[in-house]
Amino acid sequence: MPRCWQGLVDFDKKASLTDLRAAISNAVAQGDPLLAEYLRDRLAEMIGGNADTALTVLGWATQASGPELGILMGSIKESSAVRDPRVASALLATGEQKSAASDLRGSALEALETQHRLDEASIGRMKAIAMDDDAESAAWIATRTLGRVMNEDFKRTGSYQAYWKELLSVGKDSPETGVQLLALEMPSYADPILEDNDLEVLTKLLMTDPDRSVREMAAHRLSVTRSPNKVLAIYQQAFPAEQDECVRWAIFRFTVRVGGAGAMPILAAYAALDPRFKDDHQDFMAIYAAGTVDFERVWMGKVERHQCVLEEGMPH
Repeated sequence: MPRCWQGLVDFDKKASLTDLRAAISNAVAQGDPLLAEYLRDRLAEMIGGNADTALTVLGWATQASGPELGILMGSIKESSAVRDPRVASALLATGEQKSAASDLRGSALEALETQHRLDEASIGRMKAIAMDDDAESAAWIATRTLGRVMNEDFKRTGSYQAYWKELLSVGKDSPETGVQLLALEMPSYADPILEDNDLEVLTKLLMTDPDRSVREMAAHRLSVTRSPNKVLAIYQQAFPAEQDECVRWAIFRFTVRVGGAGAMPILAAYAALDPRFKDDHQDFMAIYAAGTVDFERVWMGKVERHQCVLEEGMPH
């Protein structure tokens, strides 16, 4: 049951910024996460749009660790001041500090997720963190933050190219497979239609990357395109050369996404090459014959026949 916090109403009326910090430390020390969460929200209200207050709290956060660090950074993230240029710049600078603890760097980068946009210089700095082999979890969080701001900017303005250019570069060149895969996955949450100049890099990943999950994700990314015939040709080239069943299954189903009912002859050729996909071909034939057109509904009617773990965001 929730605890009854004596004197909390009176505390709310009179508490200063430093009082809130002391109360947060006390709540953490007493192991009271509900009170700590309440105080985080209260601190976010007190910060509001005041950049100086946010920077004061950021200074405290750089000296904190564990749950207290999460609460302090969380209050900045929830405040409107997080989008003040001075605050955003200070958070990014904290995320860049190679000598700082990974949880501090990560929490600072995570606080930037609520930005409405990033300028090209900030995008480049975020990419540098993502590509740093020694950044540990900060590289993964930088990639995720870059992708989340991209999706936010895309929803607001339709702009995504500057972000995607760097995410695609991370997806191609990152030394960490988890970061590489996340970079390619991030557009899934807004599904911008990619330009033809991205096809070459994605095709190379589909055809040559040593990691199965990356090849699957490349097949996924290729499916949101303005040039369906080009992508279908890429899939038809990749399918015979691919040996992994799950990557072939990704190519198979995203061929349907790109080509719709018109892709059935291509599926027939896939199934002739690999009999494991004969039943899938028949499934899709029956679904389209029933009049279903939208791929999401097509997919909902499809029996799962392959033991492949689907990555988050797949299929759409």
